Amino acid sequence: MSRLRAFAEEVYAKAILRKLKYTPQHIAVIQDGNRRYAKEHGISVDMGHKLGADTTLRVLEWMKKLSIRHVTFYAFSTENFNRDAEEVEGLMELFVDKFTEMLNDARVYENEINVTVVGDRTLIPPRVLKKIEAVEEKTKDFSNYYVHFALAYGGRNEIVETAKQLVADYQKGDITLEDITPEKFTTAMYPAGDMPPVDLVLRTANDRRTSNFLPWLANGNEAAVCFCVPTWPEFRYVDMVRALRTYDERMIISAQ
Repeated sequence: MSRLRAFAEEVYAKAILRKLKYTPQHIAVIQDGNRRYAKEHGISVDMGHKLGADTTLRVLEWMKKLSIRHVTFYAFSTENFNRDAEEVEGLMELFVDKFTEMLNDARVYENEINVTVVGDRTLIPPRVLKKIEAVEEKTKDFSNYYVHFALAYGGRNEIVETAKQLVADYQKGDITLEDITPEKFTTAMYPAGDMPPVDLVLRTANDRRTSNFLPWLANGNEAAVCFCVPTWPEFRYVDMVRALRTYDERMIISAQ
């Protein structure tokens, strides 16, 4: 990007931010378009995913700047395991690399970012899980900002597993039927109450689906939805600001 374009986008972003009345506290991001970007630019799918991962880490810089406390990234769904085995293996290696990078990322410690992973850990390869647990342990006491990665995640599966857990608790006599409320259901989900309701669902590459992503937290809160044209590797700070404007517009309408 040229310096002139970068300067113009910064000015434009500041102009938008000055007008915003509302800021989402939890943004759920569906990082779409890595493979499409790779195809359009004649590079490998692995490289497309790597460039997308770079964008993900840039968001760590934007959270403080935009006063966003929670971001959840849809990193890898349960359905993604059905992709080509070589692509899945490449993604797992990328997760190892990026979680290792986060262990040494100054932004994580300077901004005190709590990093967690949600999903079915029984499906995650041990080498990836080891790095995940290392990052979670290192950042568990941080509470300024929260970055959640949905990995081996399926929203419907999350609801089913939570229901099974509550049924088991009821059968053991730990809870009564009256104890099973929406609030109880929310705190029983992983990770236990650390994720507030979703305010804004953001999907890149202009694909207009929410893909089974955080249905309990998003639908229950009637989250705003923003579909952005750029693919995830192309996603910029100004695109994030535009997404915040979408949320602000929804909140203004709701307040009327």
